[in-house]
Amino acid sequence: MRCTTLLALLTGVMLYLVMGALVFRTLEFPEEESAFEKLRNTKNTFLNNNSCVTEDDFKELVKGVVSAVEAGLDVNNLPANFTSRWDLASAFFFCGTIITTIGFGNLSPRTWYGQLFCVCYALVGIPMFGILLAGVSDHMGTVLRRAVSKIETLFLKRKVRPTTVRVISAVLSILIGCLIFLAVPTVVFQKVEKWSFLESLYFVVITLTTVGFGDYVPGGRDGGLFFKPLVWFWIVFGLAYFASILTMIGNWLRVLSKRTRAEMEELRAHATDWTQNIQNMSMDFRIPNPLEFNDPFLLQRRRWKRSERRRIRRGGRWSAGVPVPRRI
Repeated sequence: MRCTTLLALLTGVMLYLVMGALVFRTLEFPEEESAFEKLRNTKNTFLNNNSCVTEDDFKELVKGVVSAVEAGLDVNNLPANFTSRWDLASAFFFCGTIITTIGFGNLSPRTWYGQLFCVCYALVGIPMFGILLAGVSDHMGTVLRRAVSKIETLFLKRKVRPTTVRVISAVLSILIGCLIFLAVPTVVFQKVEKWSFLESLYFVVITLTTVGFGDYVPGGRDGGLFFKPLVWFWIVFGLAYFASILTMIGNWLRVLSKRTRAEMEELRAHATDWTQNIQNMSMDFRIPNPLEFNDPFLLQRRRWKRSERRRIRRGGRWSAGVPVPRRI
């Protein structure tokens, strides 16, 4: 990639980041300010209704709640008996978020030995998952190419243009994949997790793009022991599918760029031939001056020059202004 292209791409990315920052600030700042005012009013109301509680005591209570949240406890539903969030299904799902590099962040190790093991586990697991993802995406790409070829064959039998067939097959393959890995999981999470449709779609897209904010994490509610592993397998196949789609689009773009380059070279060759033909024709023809039409000397001179050029093309050559036959 050329330096100018790289600089242009970097400039475009920076402008895109600035635009996104401005939009998110405009959208989220009022909600944040409203939450702050609501929290302050709640604190004042609590302190006014409980005169025996000082502001320092209230701050200590808030710090305890915050530390519990940071330790991974669910303060929204605090039961009387302790229930660990590190059950087998949750730990399995946490390990899956490590090797897929999603990292929701809702559950994380707090002890130093847990963090040390997490580092070693990620260094080994991420390359292992990369190999698995490459294999799964390769097989899914093979199945996808076969399906696309069958679709293209059906359209070609109906005498549809090859370019149109390629576009139709690409759109159909993308739509089918989006239906399986985006639309259906969105509906499932909406029913199981009791989220809204937008929240479910938001979680699906953020997860499959490996962003993983962690603000929405599937818990499975009833039957979480089996639901979370199923979610992880959906993540694996979803990532593999989109990787195969990106590979297929990249191959098509490479083919298109090669064809475009070949067509441009052909156009340049045609332009060069056309220019040379124009130059040769300009040697034979010159736009005459209307005043010279009736001059017999000029007309005779032009005839003589044309006859001499014809001799040169047939094999003669000039010598001191006189055509000399070519030596055999």
